[in-house]
Amino acid sequence: MNNIVKQVVFLSYLDGNWPCSPAGFSLFWMFNDYAAESAISGFRLVSWIFLFAAMPWNSSPAQLFLPPPVHKEPGPSKRVFVTSPEYVGTSIHHMLYLPPDWQEEDREGWPVIVEFTGNRYPRSGSTGKVEDAGLGYGIGGGKFIWVTLPFVGRDGENAVTWWGDAAATVRYAKATIPQICARYGGDPNKVLLCGFSRGAIAVNYIGLHDDEIAKLWAGFITHDHYDGVREWGGTAWGTPLNQYRDGAKRRLSRLQGRPVLVCQAGDTVDIRQYLQPRADLGAVTFLDVPVRAIFPSFPNSVAIHPHTDRWLLIPSPARLSVRAWVDRVLDL
Repeated sequence: MNNIVKQVVFLSYLDGNWPCSPAGFSLFWMFNDYAAESAISGFRLVSWIFLFAAMPWNSSPAQLFLPPPVHKEPGPSKRVFVTSPEYVGTSIHHMLYLPPDWQEEDREGWPVIVEFTGNRYPRSGSTGKVEDAGLGYGIGGGKFIWVTLPFVGRDGENAVTWWGDAAATVRYAKATIPQICARYGGDPNKVLLCGFSRGAIAVNYIGLHDDEIAKLWAGFITHDHYDGVREWGGTAWGTPLNQYRDGAKRRLSRLQGRPVLVCQAGDTVDIRQYLQPRADLGAVTFLDVPVRAIFPSFPNSVAIHPHTDRWLLIPSPARLSVRAWVDRVLDL
């Protein structure tokens, strides 16, 4: 069954200081009929389940704060810069975070979240740098091993726009993820791949590039964009659209029924319409993220633009939906 998760958010403001003081509750509904729409809009509602959840939306400990990137040895609660041996002497690096209760003697069992981050896009606050990523931390709540992989540039630097050397980026992922699992106790059967914006496209473009890399992942999470949906002018790989989509279809075939969570600020309609004739949607869940309800104004202290990976840092029904999906997929 494919699922669309919809949310109606009712906020009651204690004062105007968001996100420190709003309180609210949410009415969830989940349904699986493609034509189904909200009864509030006057359309037919088919195969639905109501889930009512009351919860405070405030700056309680449930709000997350990204651990600062540091040049130190890996350890509990640290997010550190790591240069792989083959890239010593360059600026190519990834980020590694180990959860607070990780111990040196741990050898197996930790879920792993691997992330590709967005392009450099100053308008949204995205720097394109691995050290400024945030999606994976929000997904796991700091309780998983979290790895942010680079796009390997041809100039010895991490690429902050698009793929750099795509083949080298694929090789980097193939080498790095098994090493991290072996060294830090990651469970190779519980590795999720996620991405924001450019990274959302990379989930398939890089993560499903060939059969070997595709085998690394237990599931996939994208936020804002999806491989193949639209043309990317000014690139050699994303245009013309028909040619780009031919490649995207081959990459989709490598999902092989594994679970996918497609998130999008506003709604996922365009992505769903693109995927429906091209992929088996039985394992795909769609989540419409009400970013403008989570952040009623921009800029704010967490995000400067609605196109952001920071929404998962704030308690919300959407975050609960993501966490529930992760728990189910990884059997936690």
